[in-house]
Amino acid sequence: MRRPSASFSSFSLSFTGFDCCEGDILLLLDSSGSITTYEFSRLLHFLTDVLRPFLLGRGQVRVGMVLVGTEPRVEFSFDAYNSQNALKEALLRTQQLRGDTNTEAALLLAQKLLRRPPGHDYPPRVLLWLTDGVKPGNVDEPMAALRQEGVSVLAVSTGHANYQVLHGAVTPPTEAHLYFVDIDDINIITEDLREAIIELIRVERLQVRDVTTHSALLQWRSVLVGGLGHYELRYSSDTEERRLTLQAEQSWAELTDLQLDTRYTAWLTPHTPLQRGNTLTTSFTTLPEVLSPVSVTVSESGADRVRVSWAPLQPNRVVRYLVEFGPIPRGDVRAVTLTGRESSTLLTQLQPHTQYLVTVTAVHSSGQQRAMSVRACTQEVLPGLLDLQLTPVGSDSVKVDWRGHSEAAGLRGYWVRWETGEHASLSSSSSRYLPAQSLSTVLTHLSPAARVCVSPVYRTARGEGLCCTAHALTAAAAPWG
Repeated sequence: MRRPSASFSSFSLSFTGFDCCEGDILLLLDSSGSITTYEFSRLLHFLTDVLRPFLLGRGQVRVGMVLVGTEPRVEFSFDAYNSQNALKEALLRTQQLRGDTNTEAALLLAQKLLRRPPGHDYPPRVLLWLTDGVKPGNVDEPMAALRQEGVSVLAVSTGHANYQVLHGAVTPPTEAHLYFVDIDDINIITEDLREAIIELIRVERLQVRDVTTHSALLQWRSVLVGGLGHYELRYSSDTEERRLTLQAEQSWAELTDLQLDTRYTAWLTPHTPLQRGNTLTTSFTTLPEVLSPVSVTVSESGADRVRVSWAPLQPNRVVRYLVEFGPIPRGDVRAVTLTGRESSTLLTQLQPHTQYLVTVTAVHSSGQQRAMSVRACTQEVLPGLLDLQLTPVGSDSVKVDWRGHSEAAGLRGYWVRWETGEHASLSSSSSRYLPAQSLSTVLTHLSPAARVCVSPVYRTARGEGLCCTAHALTAAAAPWG
């Protein structure tokens, strides 16, 4: 059955490598003894013509082939060939199996190749069955199973086949997916068959990204290969229409100066030196006006300060920002006023270890006000060690005395670290944790010129400590964090 060729077919033929499609095409080729050597050769050359315009590989079109014979076999799988030259050579060197027409067993192989795990989106799958129609066997059930799994089935018969069998095998519409043709005239269906495949695996690539109040990014899969031709891009709303001419290599365009909260429709048409390709279209709506602030964040937190930042910065719309802050649950509220060009401020003279409610209010030139609040916490004050003394009590032992802020809130204890060993080069580090009421300890087996360090430990972190060298009777303490 033939049908008129669509314009896309001739467009595809005009340029090898027209990138229109993505999907898996599995060839189910009758290679049994009922096919003559001449017919088999004609079928192979026919397939090279049908598949010639497609770009091959992952993300494009993948082609596999199963041969039908007494013992069917997978001639090559989907990832075997990524170029037209390699695929053509593989097809033309294919050896005929002969034997019986064991189509049922061949379909089992086809099902394994075409099966995909459920729960994911996959590119379209097409089974192209080429046969003389002689005793195909019981193919109704396996063909129905393939269609149920989403595989589109097309068939080409070069003999006096049973119409009902082939009609029941293909995916509707029959007039587009079932062909009866004499082997000597098979080339007359090349474009129709290719167009039918294209309709099944064509990928619409005009997509919208990064829509804002006044802009949008359009992306598409490049279909003009080789730098030939150009794209015509039109986009319009109810009140305006614009046109752009883009180079063949381009695969994106940023639309700017759009109206906010407005629906737009875009049309992308590829043009070649010979004719116009299929127009892709998409629609989108720009975002409504966004009033700052949309987000407020806190950073650089210290014991008496925090930095507050907000976004987006809208100096053309915001007259000023008012930042109000006060301790939770109660306390005095203070305020800072900043210009519309500022996006952060450092709040100082805060109470340590305190939670604050910070509210940023934007006063817009329209008179509107928008406010957003966040909680900010100042850090706990961690007083350091006040004094550290080492007193020798033996050849390798010292008494360690220290003085800290015993009244400091959150003080949990002290961390003591020192070096042990007979030789400095072989010394190792040891440590000891002591409760908050301990203000001294004795250390033994110290290595020569050992360093002893003590630091206070608070509820949330360690405070700044001091270090001394053990060989001195009175050592000057050095800070140790």
